Amino acid sequence: QVQLVESGGGLVQAGASLRLSCVASGRTFSSYQMGWFRQAPGKEREFVAAIGRSADNTDYADSVKGRFTISRDNAKNTVSLQMNSLKPEDTAGYYCAAVRSDTNVAIRMSSNDYDYWGQGTQVTVSS
Repeated sequence: QVQLVESGGGLVQAGASLRLSCVASGRTFSSYQMGWFRQAPGKEREFVAAIGRSADNTDYADSVKGRFTISRDNAKNTVSLQMNSLKPEDTAGYYCAAVRSDTNVAIRMSSNDYDYWGQGTQVTVSS
């Protein structure tokens, strides 16, 4: 079992930055592919970014490429999402997710592929 706890959300103006963090329980964090998803009211949950067991194996939704950066620190069991140049359309609940993964496997972008989820943290971007 893996428990995930997100933090770092808040209310910001358009153009600002936020850094989300997700801390995972357990001693095998490095064996998991980690993802960030978001869900706005009335919309489906959508993929934002993910990182494989190797820190250079990442992928992003087109809507956030060049603005968001995902990273992981295996020593701290933490995955982070640096969000720059935030837009009102980034407003959503942001969720951290984990799935046990082999090394160098392709990045999973479907929420159905992830086994563990955090409770979420709200990001609100005002115009």
